[in-house]
Amino acid sequence: MSTPKMWSNLKKAFSSNPSLKLNQEIAGKISKTLVSSGAKSLQTTPSLLSSLNSQTVHLILSNHILTAESCLDFFHFIRKNYYKPDLRAYITLIFKLYRSRKSDKLHKSQKFAEIRHLFNCAAVDDGLRVPVTVIASLVDDACNESKCNRAKFKEKFFDLLFRVYADNKMFGEALEAFEHMEKKGFHIDERSCLVYLLALRRGGQVDSCLRFFRRMVNLDVEVTVYSLTIVLDGLCKRGDVEMGRKLMDEVAAKGVKANVVTYNAFIEGYFKRLDLGGVAEILTLMEKEGVACNVVTYTLLIHGFSNIGKIEEAQRLFEEMREKGIEADVYVYTSIISCNCRSGNVKRALVLFDEMTDKGLIPSAHTYGALIHGVCKAGQMEAAQMLVNEMQGKGIDLNPVIFNTLIDGYCESGMVDEALRLQVVMEKKGLESDVFAYNSIASGLCKLNRKDEAKGLLFSMVERGVSPNTMSFTTLIDIYCKEGNFVEAKRVFREMEEKGNVPNIITYNVLIDGYSKRGNMKEAHKLKDELENRGLIPDVYTCTSLIHGECIDGKVDMALKLFDEMPQRGLVPNVVTYTAMISGLSKDGRSEEAFKLYDEMKETGLTPDDTVYSSLVGSLHSAES
Repeated sequence: MSTPKMWSNLKKAFSSNPSLKLNQEIAGKISKTLVSSGAKSLQTTPSLLSSLNSQTVHLILSNHILTAESCLDFFHFIRKNYYKPDLRAYITLIFKLYRSRKSDKLHKSQKFAEIRHLFNCAAVDDGLRVPVTVIASLVDDACNESKCNRAKFKEKFFDLLFRVYADNKMFGEALEAFEHMEKKGFHIDERSCLVYLLALRRGGQVDSCLRFFRRMVNLDVEVTVYSLTIVLDGLCKRGDVEMGRKLMDEVAAKGVKANVVTYNAFIEGYFKRLDLGGVAEILTLMEKEGVACNVVTYTLLIHGFSNIGKIEEAQRLFEEMREKGIEADVYVYTSIISCNCRSGNVKRALVLFDEMTDKGLIPSAHTYGALIHGVCKAGQMEAAQMLVNEMQGKGIDLNPVIFNTLIDGYCESGMVDEALRLQVVMEKKGLESDVFAYNSIASGLCKLNRKDEAKGLLFSMVERGVSPNTMSFTTLIDIYCKEGNFVEAKRVFREMEEKGNVPNIITYNVLIDGYSKRGNMKEAHKLKDELENRGLIPDVYTCTSLIHGECIDGKVDMALKLFDEMPQRGLVPNVVTYTAMISGLSKDGRSEEAFKLYDEMKETGLTPDDTVYSSLVGSLHSAES
């Protein structure tokens, strides 16, 4: 609706009542009742309330004999029970509250809260979403009806309107209010701009956030490090650290210096890009500018280095932090506990956990989750259950991540039935099993040769609306390969690609191993060529499967050629590789080569198993015969 038409309709609503005198009489009677008995007493005069219209409400709210408190009670009373106030009513009441600062009983903070509440009520009501020009006209009318500091009121009115629109994520309306203030030459408060910047940032509108900040700078709005940091945090979190650095340099020229929170945003951004050079630059810059690292800085550094496997650096930073007298909080401890768990040092992680609780810090679900993950990976499922019991005893319930960690831990330890029981407990709590849980259990069932159960579980997963991922398809392909059903294995492989799940090196290895064990080396090599054409690199498992297959097919020289090529590919043969090659040479009666390979295997630090010894003994018998 255009602004002139909207304004025309509002004017018509305010002045078209043919009985102005009647409206004044009704407004007078209600006003007297409010003075003598209060708003609730109006319930005894329903005929008066049924006659309410825009004009009568405006006359009541603007009546000088009524206090702001009485008008507020009346407004809330009719709004709840009888009448939906229009925009004029809101503005009239806001104006009344604003002017009542000296004479009314309402405390200043209470009055401000009420004004803000009225703005919110108006802002979220779709019927009151009107152009700012319409609001400005109504504000002008309110000011013209009484002698007051019109400019001051308008400035405060639109400043608060700007904030309320921002709080309610009405970004277009907020910008319109801002532009009205700019046009009228009103003072623009940076705190109000902060509200808008934060709302944009939380709404993920980083580009709008940047544009508005630059507009603030161009309008000479007072810019502080706080508004700068809001914008930089958004840029860094989406990986645009170069733009962030450029912006920081621009405002530095205007005297706005970055603080530790600003630098922390850059550290987090650089770690997300795995740019350790960038992290080092920021730390150097902090030192140069005399900005000390705080507990958040160390948390980011410890967590960042831990995530990329630089465990020693993470540990060093933790010790440096303590040496500097910076008290570690629950986030730092959680990061360093997780760091130790990832490196397999569960004992150290448990010591740190005890140290943390001794200091009176309360472990979070993330802290317990990190520790439970560590003990599960170490196969210490009893310790994991003890931590779960302790955690629940403190009122912290298990979340999906911890359930999945436990399920995976039980499956890795061969305790699949316990994992299935836990899945039932999880679902009784209203938590749906995700693809990770199904994959863990299916993989665990396969390891115990319970292939039919694994297939049934994966089929039921799809029936329950959980989309399979690459691992799900790979597990199913592996089952069909082990069953010798290559027709189904290839069908699932094709279905996997049709559904947008890209096969990885493990998927190819499963098929290559399956075909190799069946002696179908043509298909196995064809798959090896295909994976290379996809940009994947054959690993030790790929080569081992092919070597094993060539030996089964009696082509030992081809197997030996593949074995000798492994170092050129940067691959180190493992126990299974040596065993397959030694077994192939032994069966071919080449005991001398087999024993030479056996000696080489031991020199590399690998321990031969019974299969190797049996093969070597068999080769001696073959040589004697």
